Amino acid sequence: MSVIVSRQIREREFGGKLSAEDRVVLIRAARVALATPLSSKGLPAATRLLKAYATSSRGPRRIVYLLSVGDGTLFLLFYRAKTDTVGINITPNNAAFAQQLKKHLAFLHADIEAGDYEEIIANVAGPEKLNG
Repeated sequence: MSVIVSRQIREREFGGKLSAEDRVVLIRAARVALATPLSSKGLPAATRLLKAYATSSRGPRRIVYLLSVGDGTLFLLFYRAKTDTVGINITPNNAAFAQQLKKHLAFLHADIEAGDYEEIIANVAGPEKLNG
């Protein structure tokens, strides 16, 4: 399994640079079996949204990944503080989340097409399956 961070999302979520501490937090949170699936319209085919919770030295974090069901690759979409307008309520019912999700999906698509991303994790803790 791999976790992909696109350039535009890295800039928006981390201010441009992904710190060593944030990498560790993302590694710890990249467990498909422990994540919560989210429903949402407009996702690419054969993908699902997953919400994960983590703690960093700066406090609780809410992480949203786009899971490629076929190969298990996780694409980072959000890395937010619990108190952020998106992080406080990561559901399609939160207008701030829904609006940002559309933007982040577009950023991800553009960066993947351009090859402008980095793989931060490979082979995370073996194969995990998402039920349902």
